[in-house]
Amino acid sequence: MNENLAALIPELALLGAAVIGLLAGSWLPRRRQWAVAVLAVAACVAGLVATAVTMATDREQTVFSHAFAVDTATGIGRLVVLVALLLIIGMSVQPVRGHKRETEYWVLLLMTGAGTLALTGANDLLMLFAAYLLAGIPAYALAGFAKDASGTEAALKYYLMGALLGTTMLAGTALVYAAGHATLYRELNATLVGAPYGLVAVGLIGVLAGLLFKTGAVPAHFWVPDVTDGAPTPVAAYVTTLPKIGGLIAGYRLLHQALPGSDVNWPLLLAILAAVTMTLGNLAAFFQTSVKRLLAYSTISQVGYLLMALAVATRTDLAQKSLLFYLAAYAVTNLGAFAVVTELPRARTLDDYRGLARRHPGLAGVLVVCLLGLVGTPPTGVFLGKLEIFSATIDGGYTWLAALAVANTVASLFYYLRWLAPLFFITAAVAPTTAQATAGRWAAGTAYAAAALSLALGIAGQAVLTLAEGPLLP
Repeated sequence: MNENLAALIPELALLGAAVIGLLAGSWLPRRRQWAVAVLAVAACVAGLVATAVTMATDREQTVFSHAFAVDTATGIGRLVVLVALLLIIGMSVQPVRGHKRETEYWVLLLMTGAGTLALTGANDLLMLFAAYLLAGIPAYALAGFAKDASGTEAALKYYLMGALLGTTMLAGTALVYAAGHATLYRELNATLVGAPYGLVAVGLIGVLAGLLFKTGAVPAHFWVPDVTDGAPTPVAAYVTTLPKIGGLIAGYRLLHQALPGSDVNWPLLLAILAAVTMTLGNLAAFFQTSVKRLLAYSTISQVGYLLMALAVATRTDLAQKSLLFYLAAYAVTNLGAFAVVTELPRARTLDDYRGLARRHPGLAGVLVVCLLGLVGTPPTGVFLGKLEIFSATIDGGYTWLAALAVANTVASLFYYLRWLAPLFFITAAVAPTTAQATAGRWAAGTAYAAAALSLALGIAGQAVLTLAEGPLLP
């Protein structure tokens, strides 16, 4: 049994920083608790360095009885999660600085980040469920961090949905174990082939229920708009980004490694879920006036596109690299939009952004890059991600799904333009100056960095696609 702890340096760095930060925060004066944020940044940087070294030296392996895989998907997932965490930390500095529970915020963020990393490498059903809990429980507390009415409601809805679908996931795990007499993916690959069809089907649906909750896909999407609208903006940025990275990579690994030979027609199930998710997200976003709720429904539609890669996970070799690249591009683009919202805390509706280009041209430029990027406009990373994922879907035999995705992409331009067009209105209807008051420099810097990364992924995307082509470890 390989018990190489060095293979888990990114996860251990985040957890170690969380423990040290919690202890340090108990005696640090309130004005000095920024040191825990510095510790969180150091942990993310250490994880990035360790991941880069692992990928450069081809140290792919499975550890602890093959329960955790360190391979290409894990490596790319780690890079995306850790960069996303750094961006979230950047946009959180101003809102959290000096808060009486500042240390707790950074510790919860580190713990839920570690859980997300665990999801990306989970190679066993029990490991998958443990990662689900580690990623979820701290996030429930983060949703209610402000302790106001909307935040408390958001946290309660988030927790109740997570508890319900987590229980469903555990029940599904038990059924899959009953069918395959194993929890390790490599063993289920062999045993599920001759297992009872009904038992495998119901068990798989149960396991997928938990992962659909993490990603915010239909029918487990009900929490997304309320939590995004009620939680503090940096937390909303987190819940619409990081859980999706962990949940989608975990789902891809499960389907690709454990169920390729099963009689259950899960590709069709995932294709239908992808179609419904992207369509519902786009339709619900059409007439939203709240910027946070618009971004919430936008993220639901983006999950629909990402689920297309899971539907063709075993049908084409293009599925993995398209999923990993799209996740990277979506993460930085979505966080860039949320960083602008964080920088303008009083601009809550689309009308509050009228004339932004005159007062804050840099922030308006970031919104143009990020919102048109989410549509899939070149030269942003999401454009290349959509191109790859649509190609993979067609190559996997679901041309109808790719056609529906193209139609949804065109339709989504409507509600993004409803936000973008008022930015350039120079009339008497411009929003009051108070509505566009900025919060500080940290969120603005984060917004510029995220927009630059989105453009960089679009321009130099082939290098990332090449990195994402490695095989999954059994």
